[in-house]
Amino acid sequence: MTPRDASRQLAEVCGLAPVIPVLVVERADIARALAQALVSGGLPALEVTLRTPAALDVIREMRAVPGGVVGAGTLLTPGDIAAAKAAGALFGVSPGATQTLVDAAEEIGLPLLPGAATASEAMWLLERGYSVQKFFPAEAAGGAKALKAIGAPIPQVRFCPTGGVTLANAPEYLSLSNTLCVGGSWVAPKELVEAGDWDGIEALAAEAARLAR
Repeated sequence: MTPRDASRQLAEVCGLAPVIPVLVVERADIARALAQALVSGGLPALEVTLRTPAALDVIREMRAVPGGVVGAGTLLTPGDIAAAKAAGALFGVSPGATQTLVDAAEEIGLPLLPGAATASEAMWLLERGYSVQKFFPAEAAGGAKALKAIGAPIPQVRFCPTGGVTLANAPEYLSLSNTLCVGGSWVAPKELVEAGDWDGIEALAAEAARLAR
């Protein structure tokens, strides 16, 4: 898969809704119910982070939910890329980007949303062919003001800001011309997931889905 093809596919994923839920899921047996609540609320693109032992099984379970477009996040190594692809992830997300990682994603054919936090990182990825990138960690890296500043000299790159993004500050990011969508964990808070409050999560998803771009 070429970087251009990867960015084209990620642009389509980012275009599904204004928010991509960033999910840390401890148990595979609740994965389908969680995914169904988010999809029903209007957020079909889901990023399951590889931060728990259950993450790959969670991806497999969520793939069974109609309408869901499930990807894997926190990809750090070629091994992560291969495992995500084998679990059925339709796209991958990384906090940063290395030559080794992007080579592995391209070789195995997993569309990658690579992370960048500076103009130099964004330029390196653009030179490689990635015109759709993750801005991470968004708030710690300067927030919407920093992303707007990066966009001025590098308008060819469009971003999914993630990291510290909330319902309160998401509109500021989404108002930028170089923001396709945002990534956030607030739509599936730990307390609601542990309580199995799928109606509550669906309501949060619906609220997020109504954010303007």
